[in-house]
Amino acid sequence: MTQDAAKTAKKPLDPYLVLALAVLLPGMGHVAVGQPQRGFGFAFFTLLLALMSYVLTPPDRSFIGRAAMGLFVWALSIPDAYRTARTRYEIWKRDHPQG
Repeated sequence: MTQDAAKTAKKPLDPYLVLALAVLLPGMGHVAVGQPQRGFGFAFFTLLLALMSYVLTPPDRSFIGRAAMGLFVWALSIPDAYRTARTRYEIWKRDHPQG
């Protein structure tokens, strides 16, 4: 990125907003920070693995137990989206000290 492009870059989303989106919907934190392929990949595998584990587990298990593989992928996506948003925000803040 050139100096001029860095000065005109718009402020990124607040990392806590991205965190809230990532907690509410799998992959949406990534979509919000401009990584739609990564976000939709997380959403796809969250749903796919939740469905797989739901089908493969016995019916007497709780919903959490039956959807465990999908919930695991979702849990991995949350800090990843937050870390990406925080990194972009801190870089922007460093390059724009006046805010």
